[in-house]
Amino acid sequence: MSKSTFRVVTRGTDGSLRVRDYSSSEPLVRNHTQIGVDDCSTDLELRGLPVFRGLIGPIPEGKSIVRYESPDVFETLTKEWTAAKNVRRSRRRSSIGTVPEPPPVNPLSESSEIR
Repeated sequence: MSKSTFRVVTRGTDGSLRVRDYSSSEPLVRNHTQIGVDDCSTDLELRGLPVFRGLIGPIPEGKSIVRYESPDVFETLTKEWTAAKNVRRSRRRSSIGTVPEPPPVNPLSESSEIR
């Protein structure tokens, strides 16, 4: 499935996120200076897509969305993402199947002789 939506995320004058979706890359090519094409993405569907001056991307977002972000949005969202605590659940330990520890061995017990 090819990427069918091109999303540009920038910061508004009031500090809010501003999201614009396009059905093709043509409006982006008209409004931004293309400086190359993506040739190293691990998402093979992004390879060959344009890289624009002043935008970070292309970034995969879901199966059909290509995302471009302004540098300040990219920095802010990356900091939020790394600061978010990853909730880890520990496995409950059950007593079923555990082997009891043997009693400690006394070195002066009857089985050992002192000579």
